[in-house]
Amino acid sequence: MSRACLTAVAALATVTATALGAATPAFATPFATQATTLHVSPGGHGSACSAAHPCSLGQAKAKVRTLNAHLRADIVVELAGGTYRLSSPLTFTRADSGSNGHTVTWKAAPGARPVISGARKATGWTRQDAAKNIWKADVGRGFDIRQLYVDGVQATRARTELNRADLTADAGGYTFTTSALNYLNTLADPGRTEIDALGSFTNRYSPVAGIHDGVMTMEQPAWNNNTFGYDTIGNPFRKGPLYIENAYEFLDTAGEWYLNTRTGTLYYKPLPGQHMSTADVELPRLESLLSVGGTYGAPATHLAFSGLEFSHTSWLQPSTGQGYADQQTGAFVAGDWARPADALDSCQYGCKLFEATRPHWHQMPAAVQVSAASHISFTGNRFTQLGQVALGIGNDANAHATGVGLGADTIDVSGNVFAQGAGGGVVVGGVQADAHHPADSRMTNRNITISDNVMHDLALDYRDMTAVLVTYATDTTVSHNDIHDMPYTGIAIGYGWGTNDPGGSQDYVNRGLYDFQPRYTTPTTLKNLRVTGNRLHDVMRTMDDGACIYTLSAAPGTGIDRNYCADNNGHYGIYHDEGSRDYTDHNNVFSATGDWDHENSNATNNTGALTVTDNWTSNASISLRDGERGNTVTGTVVVSDGDWPSAAERVMRDAGVRHR
Repeated sequence: MSRACLTAVAALATVTATALGAATPAFATPFATQATTLHVSPGGHGSACSAAHPCSLGQAKAKVRTLNAHLRADIVVELAGGTYRLSSPLTFTRADSGSNGHTVTWKAAPGARPVISGARKATGWTRQDAAKNIWKADVGRGFDIRQLYVDGVQATRARTELNRADLTADAGGYTFTTSALNYLNTLADPGRTEIDALGSFTNRYSPVAGIHDGVMTMEQPAWNNNTFGYDTIGNPFRKGPLYIENAYEFLDTAGEWYLNTRTGTLYYKPLPGQHMSTADVELPRLESLLSVGGTYGAPATHLAFSGLEFSHTSWLQPSTGQGYADQQTGAFVAGDWARPADALDSCQYGCKLFEATRPHWHQMPAAVQVSAASHISFTGNRFTQLGQVALGIGNDANAHATGVGLGADTIDVSGNVFAQGAGGGVVVGGVQADAHHPADSRMTNRNITISDNVMHDLALDYRDMTAVLVTYATDTTVSHNDIHDMPYTGIAIGYGWGTNDPGGSQDYVNRGLYDFQPRYTTPTTLKNLRVTGNRLHDVMRTMDDGACIYTLSAAPGTGIDRNYCADNNGHYGIYHDEGSRDYTDHNNVFSATGDWDHENSNATNNTGALTVTDNWTSNASISLRDGERGNTVTGTVVVSDGDWPSAAERVMRDAGVRHR
């Protein structure tokens, strides 16, 4: 190959530089000669898509479809800076894909910051209440929101904290036990309010139907689904704060907002230093921004997204009668389920009828979704100000707008920033049967890479969520991410509490689960994962029963190595929860944590077969024992007074994002 040709190939292998540095496409082809470049701008029009006459996003998509059938080189769609306000989500199917091994790349122009937004601006602010410094804007009717973004930060929906002792729960809702709550009887629009309840590992939302004479009647089936099972609204394992939210009367703290959907009036109480004449107030009008997916026979393929910002969504289901009956890390009970007549007594720590829901839990849909797709990359992007999970990869079908779930193969998520999100960062895999025992092998999620991302200030509303969750996937790497300022766990691996592993779990035989699903005899798709070189600190700031790194169920061939976990509010370093088996924890560093390696084991679950070797910790506390339950624990070095050996210092230094 000539020097000129080699130079061209090198140029094609470079995606736009971002705040995290230059990113390289994962799927560059060695025989590419010269890419076709299309140009897009927020005000673009026409079909030329040239530098002189840029087109719109939609026009560029249409033009790609005329060029990509038999590619001999890559296609690059270059986005100029500015905000691209979508009226509907962007969808990429097989028809939008690369071909012949060549990639269609959607990227920022050099030095540009294109923002893919699902919002409209709120303008025309006037003062509503001078004494309380409440402002208002007319934003129109016919829509609702659960989040508001002001000057790049998620604002707080107007709320007030309730004392659990002032309420008595029954099958229909709450009864006040003190006159101190009588002010709730006079709310102008009680049917707009919701209960927001934090437990140990769940964060539940249950809408209010009405409040009258000291009785708060709740919407169904949200109330039923939120008040049986485990860590319920009525009997949480840890009694976290309980709020009532979303009323004008609760606007008493700077940074709070309320939308009156009947009048189309948005109210906001500014933070100190904010001026409503200049504040950037974004109302999310879309529930998702981007959907990449085809079918198992014709997946979307060879697409890359680089240097873009994805912002401004709001997932609305929790505002419906379904609410958000959270079970853990974004999975929730949906539908109308039978439950014991005395569920508030008999089913607060699980019961057989609750187990009937478990195989049918839904997942929170992501703002950016990828399923039935292969060779897709996200490099050097920003995912921020999003009202749910930022990026969902191969989740169950109920979490994908395409209606086709799972089936994600060779997906690269590298060098991105995830921040200021209502939900988690990246969720890989589903929780229903086809995720762990696929009916079609093409459903298997495999070859996923999540590396060198910065992830912080996520799970602002759904505080049970994690920066990274991998439920069921094969050959997946989570490496060198910098994760901090999270209410719950940093990285979670696995799902199912061991119930779907070969032979099942005696614990769940006793609970009655297997009256509602098979007791599988073959392994799940969770295997061969590598969790390595991650830096996690200031996680577990709000919730309980989590860790820097948390695991569930068997994961043969999985290693957790060279991670640095620090200052996690006294919680576990690594937490091997129910059914965790076949993990190797090696060469990790734990500073200022509680138990640095913990297993949740009892006589009826399968937790064990854990290999823990050559780790460093500032706290000698560990619940695993060498030789018990098939565990191996050797080579632990307990460090005092910060006197870390050079090998531990090397792990601490090398953990987190590379090339900073």
